[in-house]
Amino acid sequence: MGDERNGRICVLLADSHAPTRAGLRLALERGGFAVCADAADADGAVEAAERERPQVCLLDVRLHGGGIAAAARITAKLPETAVVMLAAAEDDLDLFDALRAGASGYLSKDTNPERLPAILGGVLRGEAALSRRLAARVIAEFRARDRRQVAIADASGVALTGREGEVLDLMLQGLGTRDIARRLFIAPGTVRTHVAAVLRKLHVPDREAARRLLSR
Repeated sequence: MGDERNGRICVLLADSHAPTRAGLRLALERGGFAVCADAADADGAVEAAERERPQVCLLDVRLHGGGIAAAARITAKLPETAVVMLAAAEDDLDLFDALRAGASGYLSKDTNPERLPAILGGVLRGEAALSRRLAARVIAEFRARDRRQVAIADASGVALTGREGEVLDLMLQGLGTRDIARRLFIAPGTVRTHVAAVLRKLHVPDREAARRLLSR
């Protein structure tokens, strides 16, 4: 973990909008944090994180080059660094993608900047930085993840795990193995394992047969 600057927690800021970065920096420094670096794009954020090894990275979801992709790269290389995403609007798909990428929080840009030091301090103590609505959404998804039922033509149902359901949804959209792996931040071999399990449960020989079965 990065060294503290004069006893202060080190934060990396990444946002494509310079005035936003300046406002966040001011709020965090007033709250006792040290902004060790800032970046305007995903590659710059990853490079700065590797160089500075901050305790926390605050990344814009819509960062040029992909904020969530940057989060995945940072958490893979620096698992001890906490990552919190900032979004202009709360979006469930972005939320779950961010969590899969290893983020510890997902905040609206409407969040009062003066609250950020307390929120990030909580993240470093192991708390999740989520609004009440998003926290409820995560709980609902967790409860449903092992109860996914896929209806087929004869009105019977096939039970899939949450991950199998996600892979099936993307497969039905026409995505290939590598695209699914990138979308879910998992290895292509893991995707193939889940696809095989889905095909086995659906009693079909291949992906095209699964699409035909579920499109009836």
